[in-house]
Amino acid sequence: MNPQDFCIVLTTTQRAENAQELIQSLLDKKLAACIQTMPIESHYVWQGEICHDNEILMVIKTQRECYVDVEQAITAQHDYDVPQIIQVPFTEGFHPYLAWIKQNTQAH
Repeated sequence: MNPQDFCIVLTTTQRAENAQELIQSLLDKKLAACIQTMPIESHYVWQGEICHDNEILMVIKTQRECYVDVEQAITAQHDYDVPQIIQVPFTEGFHPYLAWIKQNTQAH
């Protein structure tokens, strides 16, 4: 099993309802094996203004071959005009965990 076949996708949202919709959709479609959430503070520039917001960071574990489908699912349901959607590839990983991710995800 090649760890480089797996990735984490990061996205954020301000609304817990939107996070739950995204989580349910990604898990139902088998685009993610696990999604962890945590509250964060975001500081960024948007349309020329400096912004400070409380957000929910979603850490989505999946296969790299699922990334395009994950991105499409997020953009279809996200309430931001330009959501953060970033793929972070694995370089190493515990093989039984990677096997579990593979077993619980599939590209469409």
